[in-house]
Amino acid sequence: MTQELTIHFPGKLVFGRGSLGNLAGEVIRLSPRNVLLITIAPLLGALKNLVETLESSQIAVKIDASIVQEPSFADFEMLMKTASPFNPDVVLGIGGGSVLDVAKLVAAQLENDQTLPDMLGIGNLSGRRKKLICVPATSGTGSEVSPNAILVDDADNQKKGIISPFLVPDIVYVDPLLTLSVPPAITAATGIDALTHCLEAYTNKFAQPFIDLYAFEGMRLIAANIVQAVKNGADEEARTQVAMGSLLGGFCLGPVNTAGVHALSYPLGSQFHLAHGLSNALLLPYVMAFNSPAAVSRYAQVAVALGCERGRDEAETAANGVQKIKELIRECGIPARLRDVGIPKEALPQLAHDALKITRLLKNNPREITRADAIAIYTAAY
Repeated sequence: MTQELTIHFPGKLVFGRGSLGNLAGEVIRLSPRNVLLITIAPLLGALKNLVETLESSQIAVKIDASIVQEPSFADFEMLMKTASPFNPDVVLGIGGGSVLDVAKLVAAQLENDQTLPDMLGIGNLSGRRKKLICVPATSGTGSEVSPNAILVDDADNQKKGIISPFLVPDIVYVDPLLTLSVPPAITAATGIDALTHCLEAYTNKFAQPFIDLYAFEGMRLIAANIVQAVKNGADEEARTQVAMGSLLGGFCLGPVNTAGVHALSYPLGSQFHLAHGLSNALLLPYVMAFNSPAAVSRYAQVAVALGCERGRDEAETAANGVQKIKELIRECGIPARLRDVGIPKEALPQLAHDALKITRLLKNNPREITRADAIAIYTAAY
């Protein structure tokens, strides 16, 4: 506990099945003239009543569904060309992590002279003038409650982060029923991503007892329910438990953040356009095995959270946790090896080179990762 603990919670958080039905009233109480809704096309049917209710209250609603993959600087700038003239009073993001990250940045950029490069890094955003509401439609990124937004820089194809308390929304609605239509593969990858947020916070060099509570319970909920949510997407209870685990993972992202798994996964997304959750899943057990000797008691506790039996000692218990993660990945039908997703072996040194640039996350890792270590981890995952 050498580091000061600072947490920025959303102004209001609503969690519950069917809670989306109350969102229109929430927006109307803000008395906006116009609302920018950033979402994805597959959700438009589920959001029809929301839009109609707002419009019947004389609120102009502009819908943008242009974000269809992990967003780039260019995607964001293109969206701002339509958002700026509309100049909404409220920005409402409803979708996966990419949609929410962009919604957060749009709300911050409106009526703000800062450029996107000005905002990059930790604490460089000067403020936010627009109301911001986020509603996750997947259980994965935790973006709805985090101070982070990640975009790909078109200039060098690297993922870059904007981290600021001004990116934490004013209002958050988490309705697990919104995730019922998420396909199995996306449910699996985003669920493992959420579990990774919790696991990397719990084993972090800068772990905090207050955040440990969220991280441990998030791991427990996701590990116990993710396979059922993948195999039977209509199971509302499993969906609800995973959604809560994802939310808890989001709360880990501000005060503690992620570490080696995320740092090594970023180049897979930027170079080979793998989905973020899949990238994490491919590397998670191998980074765990690498880190365990440096934080064996922490990784033993991770195994307990995942539902493992204790071994003869902490090292054996920690190893059981690595095996449990591999089992979850297999049962969820996620590819287990880099070669299974078309990554060429000759790309591994370049992946390692790019991963070492992600120093804001690598500094959190419980064990230093050198270039040789990164290559070894990628090779183990190959």
